[in-house]
Amino acid sequence: MKVLIVGSGGREHALSWKISKSPLVKEIFVAPGNGGTELENSVINIDIHADDIDGLKQFALNEQIDLTIIGPENPLVNGIADKFEESGLRCFGPSKGAAQLEGSKEFMKDFLKKYNIPTAEYSVFTDSIKALDYVREKGCPIVIKADGLAAGKGVTIANNIDEAKEAIDLALESRIFGEAGRKIVIEEFLSGEEASFIVMTDGINAIPFPTSQDHKARDEMDKGPNTGGMGAYSPAPVVDSIVHKKIMQDVIYPTLKGLQEEGFKYIGFLYAGMMIDQNKNLKVLEFNCRFGDPETQPIMMRLESDLADLCFKACESDLSNQTLQWNEKKSLGVVIAAEGYPSNYEINKEIKNIPLEKNDLKVFHAGTRFQEDSLTSNGGRVMCVTALGSSIQSAQKKVYNAISEITYEDAFYRKDIGYRAIAREEEK
Repeated sequence: MKVLIVGSGGREHALSWKISKSPLVKEIFVAPGNGGTELENSVINIDIHADDIDGLKQFALNEQIDLTIIGPENPLVNGIADKFEESGLRCFGPSKGAAQLEGSKEFMKDFLKKYNIPTAEYSVFTDSIKALDYVREKGCPIVIKADGLAAGKGVTIANNIDEAKEAIDLALESRIFGEAGRKIVIEEFLSGEEASFIVMTDGINAIPFPTSQDHKARDEMDKGPNTGGMGAYSPAPVVDSIVHKKIMQDVIYPTLKGLQEEGFKYIGFLYAGMMIDQNKNLKVLEFNCRFGDPETQPIMMRLESDLADLCFKACESDLSNQTLQWNEKKSLGVVIAAEGYPSNYEINKEIKNIPLEKNDLKVFHAGTRFQEDSLTSNGGRVMCVTALGSSIQSAQKKVYNAISEITYEDAFYRKDIGYRAIAREEEK
């Protein structure tokens, strides 16, 4: 079959790389792709932006694409799956209505409350004075989130009133997030450990992927501003068999049932960001309506099932009795970003000496492109170096050894990705 993958990041490189291993697939197009997808043998970059829904639809019709997989959130929230379906095209991604789970924090929190799915206490504000009064009433630390899509950067953990006031004013008064910050959700601060729990679903059946944990904070020991993600590893030790079962029973299946009751079609990846405390109690922090980035990269390294076949089956509502096969080894990925990310950073920096792909090592590109035969940086998160190992620690060692070979003068990356899992390994 012919497959179209929409997006330009590390997630889309990892998905196209995995899809290319399917014997069912003869051609893969990525729109618009990046320098890494351009290097893959069976992948063709197409110069159509991920937000150009009409252009993507016309391309899929002209090329008689059998399966389209949507990587990023914006086209999903803007209804790409609905438009493709109206044109008779198979699209692996949720409907516009269902994608509100990611597109609006208010919608998500109200949905969780309605269907008794565990989450933090919250309130929604458009007025900065009322918002600050609420913070004073509840106390700090407290979490302040832009309601809409903010590329993973719309969340502030305020440790005191001054930090809370600054976050509220930046969103509601200065409008640094634009329309996405027209409303804010303020919710209680939860203690515990975060994990990423991702399933693929045909709307009724759900197949869980290996668990993972990402590092959202820019600096070591998870300090500093939030980013789109500085690295991830799989599996996440905090999700043991008991927690895994609770997430499926208390979160995933009630969510799919609630979406059905609301009349929203959901085919695609569903990502639940979970907070798990020391007593194995869990609450939903967020929903994403697509695969996480950088979680995709280490998970795809472990996945042994035919992803193209499963995505096709999901579009045909045929995921019952399907399971995923994966490598029992651990995996870890470290994001190399541009100095200054997630704020101001420079692009067009030359990148050289990227290690060649091995069975246990792969460099997934994100913000890269080719200019006059030179690979250059083209974004804040530039690439994700990912490896398999017998332990998280051994995978981490392979990754940092590989990073040391890369020549990129503007490189910035965390040196401690996977530290929680490694600490657990050392305890054992």
